[in-house]
Amino acid sequence: MADEKIIERVTKLMKNPQKIRNIGVCAHIDHGKTTFSDNLLLGAGMISEDLAGKQLALDFHEDEQTRGITIDAANVSMVHSLEGDEYLINLIDTPGHIDFSGDVTRAMRAVDGAIVLCCAVEEIMPQTETVLRQALKERVKPVLFINKVDRLIKEVKLTPEMMQEKFVTIISSVNQLIEQIAPEEFKQKWKVSIQDGSVAFGSAFHKWAVSFPYMKKSRLTFKEIIDAYQKDDYKYLAKKAPLHQVILNMVVSHHPNPIDAQKYRVPKIWHGDLESEEGKSLITCNANGPIAFVITKIVVDKHAGEISAGRLFSGTLRQGTEVVMNMAKRNVRLQQVSIYKGAQRLQVDEIPAGNICGVVGLKDSFAGETVSSMPMEPFESLKHLFEPVVTKSIEAKNPAELAKLVEVLKTVHKEDPTLFVEINEETGENLISGMGELHLEIIENRIKSEKGLQVVTSPPIVVYRETVQKVSGEVEGKSPNKHNKFYIKVEPLEDNIYQAIKAGELPEMRIKKKDTATFQKLADMGMPMKDTKQIRDIYKGNMFIDQTRGEVHIGEIIEMVLDGFEQVMDGGPLAREPCTKLKVSLMDTKLHEDAIHRGPAQVYPAVREGIRGAMAEAKTTMYEPIQVLQIEAPSEYMGEISKLVANKRGQLITMDQHGQQLVIKAKMPVGEMFGLASDLRSATGGRGNYFIVDQVFEKLPETLQEKIVKQIRSRKGLGENE
Repeated sequence: MADEKIIERVTKLMKNPQKIRNIGVCAHIDHGKTTFSDNLLLGAGMISEDLAGKQLALDFHEDEQTRGITIDAANVSMVHSLEGDEYLINLIDTPGHIDFSGDVTRAMRAVDGAIVLCCAVEEIMPQTETVLRQALKERVKPVLFINKVDRLIKEVKLTPEMMQEKFVTIISSVNQLIEQIAPEEFKQKWKVSIQDGSVAFGSAFHKWAVSFPYMKKSRLTFKEIIDAYQKDDYKYLAKKAPLHQVILNMVVSHHPNPIDAQKYRVPKIWHGDLESEEGKSLITCNANGPIAFVITKIVVDKHAGEISAGRLFSGTLRQGTEVVMNMAKRNVRLQQVSIYKGAQRLQVDEIPAGNICGVVGLKDSFAGETVSSMPMEPFESLKHLFEPVVTKSIEAKNPAELAKLVEVLKTVHKEDPTLFVEINEETGENLISGMGELHLEIIENRIKSEKGLQVVTSPPIVVYRETVQKVSGEVEGKSPNKHNKFYIKVEPLEDNIYQAIKAGELPEMRIKKKDTATFQKLADMGMPMKDTKQIRDIYKGNMFIDQTRGEVHIGEIIEMVLDGFEQVMDGGPLAREPCTKLKVSLMDTKLHEDAIHRGPAQVYPAVREGIRGAMAEAKTTMYEPIQVLQIEAPSEYMGEISKLVANKRGQLITMDQHGQQLVIKAKMPVGEMFGLASDLRSATGGRGNYFIVDQVFEKLPETLQEKIVKQIRSRKGLGENE
């Protein structure tokens, strides 16, 4: 179909939010997402039938094609007809590998519905659970597609009754997860069921799918499907029950349009005043209201520069419109607005609220930025389930290319915000921190192949956390001019509050005095209401409380105090590693009358000194990242795997046997996991593999504390008193 024709149909539909569905495809690695997305594109007439499932149209990076995995989320807009009505489907295909789960989180901010794919043979896997958790956290409604049904018929040779049992097991596992994770009001409402058609089965590779309503309408039975495979005549299934038809019918019927979705999504992801003009416009998805656009992904195009893709929640974007970047506090003019067709962008004149689109002109933006027509409260920052725990130092092979390396690293960080980049201008050391070894390896390869820069990296190192073990007394922090004093107390943060921050139930941001929802949430967790109103900042799993009373000038310096608090949370006293699970209270202050004597140069050092002193008194200790793994291998390798886990300071949690297959859950320190993939392969004759289920931080054994602190300090070049 010619681009003009696509643009014409899409622009007509994008003006009617009732006819829009914003959806994401998410699943465990290798469960068939990109093949599945190819089929949807085939239905939209965007790729040919021969290539669907082989072209991998949304894996357009070279490394995605060669490794056979999706690394980046990719967007596409397409038109679907159902019962004489046309609908606009904005689709995002997301990665399944745990190291790229940040892309799933960002995609979930942009969509209202998710198609959760699950392999019929492997059933629910750790990453299926992770992506479902990410979707429900952003209030995205799931539907289920059980893929690779052909394997149950041809390889596992199941009878229709046994297949039905398998499907029921998968559906009840998904519903169990929805009941555990979904917000209270959706626990029952969002459960998937065969009867209402929110579950479909099929084979993305063979291009067919069925759902209960579709089987009734087309009179296709499971017996007929099994017969087709036994006669090796399954091609006609793709004609009788084309996958795109069945799935997009399910999407239109079960996923909400932007108007319905924003009513319950906006209060969760935006903490501004819902009664204000912006608030009302966001809730109603008003195309004539003020602009509110959230960037979820940045792609750097060598011709157009930075392209910011994201979701427009309110207002209309037009070329030439002047907008405000709220976090960067800058005004810019939009140069182009466009819709997506996989790797291609098609330019359009304007895009109204409720759509997923691309924008050129937002220079130096980042994923999570809120762009609006007037300054407004930004959307809640995008919060990933796992934090970066593996770091490498990176330098240019040719020292003359140092400036280019700094530019490339900034670009790479924009394209993948889960990658943490630290550029130290003084020491010349550049660090990249990622989710795991594969994540950093991919980034390194992309810098070489796509950015054309030869780099050298150090072996990977682990990122630890610093915290305290008990409550400190009040410790004084004095400003360099001795005129200002801050009295600070530090203690461990309550476990239930820390878990709520990690789960995204409490927003990580500076808290406004009128943020009653957050205060109420904390009160529900057992915090006295008067204390909740003194909370000023929640930052990276830590909390700051202002307990001063009647201090006249506190309002003028509180932002600087919070800056000082965040600086220490980014680098603690032991080894400048990030802090976690701390509650820092400002108990009292003595401030100079004259504002000139209490500027940043006085406040920052005093606050930092006070917090670090209090942490030392409260016995600072190191926590190491631990990953909970699911290891799968044939049962004869049980002994080898137990030995491997024990050698790496790991702990076995559970061990289950399903027939000849062994499924082990184990906890292992990230510091011991380097090379685990190859060690596991050699221990199991190449037949074992593992998946990350969860990530936690636990206290580093006392015997290792001093050794690790010394190692990190000498690596960072920190002196005795730094």
